[in-house]
Amino acid sequence: MSDPVQGQVQKMKTAFTAGEPVQYALPLGSVDAPLNDRIGKTFRLSFTGDISCIHCDRKIKKTFSQGFCYPCFQRLAQCDQCIVKPELCHYAAGTCREPQWGETHCLIPHTVYLANSSGLKVGITRGTEPIHRWIDQGAIQGLAIRRVGSRLDSGHVEVALKDFVADKTNWRAMLKGEVEPLDLLAERDALLAKHAESKTHEALIGDGLDGEAPVEIEYPVVEYPKKIVSHNFDKKEVFEGMLMGIKGQYLILDTGVVNVRKFGGYHLALA
Repeated sequence: MSDPVQGQVQKMKTAFTAGEPVQYALPLGSVDAPLNDRIGKTFRLSFTGDISCIHCDRKIKKTFSQGFCYPCFQRLAQCDQCIVKPELCHYAAGTCREPQWGETHCLIPHTVYLANSSGLKVGITRGTEPIHRWIDQGAIQGLAIRRVGSRLDSGHVEVALKDFVADKTNWRAMLKGEVEPLDLLAERDALLAKHAESKTHEALIGDGLDGEAPVEIEYPVVEYPKKIVSHNFDKKEVFEGMLMGIKGQYLILDTGVVNVRKFGGYHLALA
């Protein structure tokens, strides 16, 4: 038997081709371990006991914001509250933690979208290709509905629309695979009509994307869990069983599920 692949873990990398299941790879140090060919086979992922910051690589005992040490969490713009709530972007106030980072990542076009993960939700993402954002959320469908010029603008649109639709994913419902397909074009039109009829909101910022088509996403899952049992490497070092599938950033075993992104910075060994 070959030696296990091991190293610092970060969120799984994905590749999408229409009509085919998403392809997954697990980054462990300098190696991206392919996962799809492991589905249906015995799977073992173990925590070595080491944790290091995914930004500065210093050794730590606890992570913040899915993989950062506390100093980086306090200092980096990508860990600021406006990343979770883009409507709170404070670049214009001159208080951005890293103005150059903000110019590169936030003062660029963003996309507002609808996704069907545990039901219909609205969300935003950097750039013009939201497919990998949808995959990270475990969405089975996605539709880009608006293009804006900055992260702040996308936050304002999201806030305006989430009065009429959810902006969060129920991860347990997503993992059970019980989500029914939706007519996203009809859902978009109904949502925009509700917004237009509202007397509490101004017109939406940015450009509508009427010509966009919904994207259907398939995941490499042979069996969804009937009961969700979540694994925590802080409580149990070894996560093992039969790999039944992968969806979002979750590995699904017959013994439980684990959110890989939650343990960014942990040093794991894959056997």
